[in-house]
Amino acid sequence: MAHAPAYDIRHIEHANPVPSATREQAIADPGFGTLFTDHMVRIDWHEEKGWHDPRMMARGPIALDPSASVLHYAQEIFEGLKAYRHPDGSLALFRPEENARRFNRSAARLAMPELPEEAFIESIRALVEKDRDWFPSVEGGSLYIRPFMIATEAFLGVRPAKEYAFLTILSPAGGYFKSGAPAISIRVAEHYTRAAPGGTGFAKCGGNYAASLVPQGEALASGHDQVVFLDAVERKWIEELGGMNLFFVFDDGRMVTPPLTDTILPGITRDSILTLAREEGLDVVEDRYAIDQWREDAESGKLVETLACGTAAVVTPVGKVTAEDYDFTIGSGGPGQLTQKLRSQLVGIQNGTVEDRHGWITKV
Repeated sequence: MAHAPAYDIRHIEHANPVPSATREQAIADPGFGTLFTDHMVRIDWHEEKGWHDPRMMARGPIALDPSASVLHYAQEIFEGLKAYRHPDGSLALFRPEENARRFNRSAARLAMPELPEEAFIESIRALVEKDRDWFPSVEGGSLYIRPFMIATEAFLGVRPAKEYAFLTILSPAGGYFKSGAPAISIRVAEHYTRAAPGGTGFAKCGGNYAASLVPQGEALASGHDQVVFLDAVERKWIEELGGMNLFFVFDDGRMVTPPLTDTILPGITRDSILTLAREEGLDVVEDRYAIDQWREDAESGKLVETLACGTAAVVTPVGKVTAEDYDFTIGSGGPGQLTQKLRSQLVGIQNGTVEDRHGWITKV
């Protein structure tokens, strides 16, 4: 039997959307990750049917059997991207095809079905268009987009599930970090690792983030914004933060970032920074960088900037690093010139105020 393509979305009327006055009040100061729009998109997958029944519907609780595979064996993946408002009032996405490709790489690693890229992008485009009135009025606001897939088959047994659901929800977003400081402070995870070789570190799955919650919580409790993880084998090589990739800028014009391995998430913002930095004439190197070297280079002044990047926080300067027995400050402890320049360029492209020479923008 032929099935409708996954991107041909059926619309189910919302019986009780949020009143406009309530919505306007909420999006004036949305924070991050706590406010959600009226609708969601869902597409189901079955071993015999494949992807089927794509639909736009009221956002609400998901009915799951208590034995659903996702609850017991953690077959779950997700993505994160944003919709931006351009000066002409239109909304735009930043490199959504890269999110679609990474989503499918995650799916393959978690033994889940791959979703056609056009279905991934169209579900986002349709949902952003439907709930565009939720775009926040706060400066620097965006619509944060969370596509995800979960295993829904009701069974107990260690094998890939035979049924899945792909969903997309939207969250009006303001700033990511609550501290408001000009640069973030990070703590070294000396007793915890995020991912091991051969594991799921390169996939965007919930288990990776669950493993980071204790060290991240300890970092926050001790007054830091983020935690930095070292490799699981030698416990010396810098990998990434709890949710961001790192770059190191030196006084000789070099810029170093840890190379992508199966223990590091291949960030889309990371890839964009690589391109923009090379256009600035920097000698950008993907190479391993040890925690002891980071400290030594910062203290000698050889290292002038460290920046963290990711979809949620965009480009953020790292000002201070703390471990159990030492701490060090990078540069003046505030944002460096290159960090600010790269952030301005990237945000400008995303917001439509800087020319997009790379075809990164997709208009909604």
